[in-house]
Amino acid sequence: MRTVKYTNQVVLTFPSKSANEAFARSAAAAFAAQLDPTLDELGDVKTAVSEAVTNAIVHAYPDTLGKVEMKLRLYPGNEMELIVRDWGVGIPDVETPLFTTGNEERSGMGFTIMESFTDTLKVRSVPGKGTTVTMRKRFALRAGGQHP
Repeated sequence: MRTVKYTNQVVLTFPSKSANEAFARSAAAAFAAQLDPTLDELGDVKTAVSEAVTNAIVHAYPDTLGKVEMKLRLYPGNEMELIVRDWGVGIPDVETPLFTTGNEERSGMGFTIMESFTDTLKVRSVPGKGTTVTMRKRFALRAGGQHP
């Protein structure tokens, strides 16, 4: 397996407060702007990040504040990797569709939504140690060519 080095990266760490979801979404969109995205592509990034960060805030730390880390990387070929990690309760069976730790008002569609707005989605979770969500999104090349 050949590993491709990223061309740019940012790492943000913030407490699992609901107010930080909007910040994470905006930060991801601002970072993605380097790839000259369309408004639809920016919307996809914002939606995917919103779902991942909200899951970490709501489900990883149900009774306490914890730490959420968002790592954003740009790769050659106009590809962006978005990693959202927490050190919370974890997910006992991450393969179960519509899994939710919330109440009946929560649909459990977060992973499905993330998957539909990105090109790839990987979820790793260890009960009691946290969850890492890794998403990749490829942006269309514009007339100006590939961006760094």
